[in-house]
Amino acid sequence: MLWGGEVTGGGLELRRADDGSVSIDGKFPYNATAVLSDGGKQGRPRKERVASRAFRYRVETPEDDGSKRDIHLLAGHDFNRPLASVRSGTLTLEDTDNYLAFRAKMRREIAESTHGRDAIAMLESGLATGISPGFRLPPERRVAQSEIITDEEYAPEQGKFRAIIRTITDALLYELSIVTRPAYPTTQVELRSWVVSDDNGALVVP
Repeated sequence: MLWGGEVTGGGLELRRADDGSVSIDGKFPYNATAVLSDGGKQGRPRKERVASRAFRYRVETPEDDGSKRDIHLLAGHDFNRPLASVRSGTLTLEDTDNYLAFRAKMRREIAESTHGRDAIAMLESGLATGISPGFRLPPERRVAQSEIITDEEYAPEQGKFRAIIRTITDALLYELSIVTRPAYPTTQVELRSWVVSDDNGALVVP
């Protein structure tokens, strides 16, 4: 599973209802560039972005053999700490060219569970400020090119160490997570399955 993208600066809104449920609204922005690595002393910086509607397959085709393709809202990418889901009717998604928005309703039973109370406390205290999607790239037999690797436009001050950029164009979204540690103002990427491996900065995708 790959994790990425974090919204900060008002991207999450929390509301309590009289029935004990808690609603959470959030947005994950498309086409925002994440800095994965500055390249260190000798390497090239690495950046990544998620293209518009890259998650459209699982978001827009909810039926699979008669059952919905489930997508969860989790605390910290942990399926043992679920907050809401599409299949349960507690998570709705809106996909646009600019962002993937969600509205989650944590039922009272979840809001009063240990992990539910922890998530709410983190949100209300301002310690949880980000939304991070968990996804996989589709197999090549289904999508010939789900990612595009490019060199960042040359900048004299960066010289030969200008960044390598990976753009995700198609991905299978399985979950959105509330997370705490932003890597940069708009989005965050926490784990990626690619490395710069040789002396010239050639990109190897396992």
